[in-house]
Amino acid sequence: MPNVLFIASHRAHRSPAQRFRFEQYMDYLRENGFHCELSHIVEPGDDKYLYKPGHFVDKMGFVRRSILKRRADVARMRDFDIIFIQREALMTRSTWFERAFRKSRARIIFDFDDSVWLSNVSDANRRWGWVKDASKTSKLIALADVVFAGNNYLADYARRFNNRVEVVATTIDTEEYLPRTVRPPGPVVIGWSGSITTIQHFRFAVPALRKLKDKFGDRIAFRVVGDGTFRHEELGITGLPWRKDTELDDLRAMDIGIMPLPDDEWARGKCGLKGLQYMALGIPTLMSPVGVNTEIIQHGVNGFLPRTDEEWVELISRLVEDADLRARMGDAARHTVEDRYSVKAWRDTYLEHFNNLVKQPQGNPA
Repeated sequence: MPNVLFIASHRAHRSPAQRFRFEQYMDYLRENGFHCELSHIVEPGDDKYLYKPGHFVDKMGFVRRSILKRRADVARMRDFDIIFIQREALMTRSTWFERAFRKSRARIIFDFDDSVWLSNVSDANRRWGWVKDASKTSKLIALADVVFAGNNYLADYARRFNNRVEVVATTIDTEEYLPRTVRPPGPVVIGWSGSITTIQHFRFAVPALRKLKDKFGDRIAFRVVGDGTFRHEELGITGLPWRKDTELDDLRAMDIGIMPLPDDEWARGKCGLKGLQYMALGIPTLMSPVGVNTEIIQHGVNGFLPRTDEEWVELISRLVEDADLRARMGDAARHTVEDRYSVKAWRDTYLEHFNNLVKQPQGNPA
């Protein structure tokens, strides 16, 4: 039985990048003859301070424990046939552990779903920016036997350093993500889902949302999921924290889902996850026409791609005023995810990549 070690930052069921890129395939890999193990470095106690300002001593302790954990992984790396590295082994500029894994008999998969070669440090950890080195991404790509890139934009970057690159989409488990069956009475809810680190993207939609509030008043309401610290009194928003046990119900409460983005290099690397989550739940979705979003959305059929504030206002207004349009577009969105961006649609391809890798003779990556 081939053994696979997944190297990632967070424990299971915690990080979107992990959940929607490899965790939801682990059972299928096990069913098809692979033994899978996840090695993470962020423990529950670390959540209290890791993404907050200060806590210097705690964060130094976290770095020390992370190094010890990865040293233990290196000590047993010869037990594995595949080592799957999601973004990086350590949250620092170091590539030592990845280079050590390269010396084992294991084949190396490097997986990424963002423009991680760009510097993107959270405000809370701005003073720790010197610890990280985004440019190490190219070195990690070069070390791999195969690279899993979340979209073509990321794949084009990876092919500059490694000619064995596969586009592996970020996907949704449509057996878990089921649309609600009954809509409760009340205002039309326009919602956004993300995190403390991506709330900046929601702010791009605020000017349009203000105009919608002026136009519709109490006929609409706004919902932010993923940042429990966010407040916007004018729009009546009190952000909800991300909670695994209520995540789907928090999303299902939306009638319209939005994913605004700036058109910059970081955003062009995004894999459309927020939009795909809405769409899988049958929620009509509007996404900025940036990067892979233009591949996911067929404008006017399974969603909308507004460019300007005026278009955001116009297109959301159409959905607010027409429940039948919301239903039709939501159904088309759900079918898109089932056909092209679901675990079921991708699992055999995913398994094939693993099988092909273990069959290949050991050697240096291309």
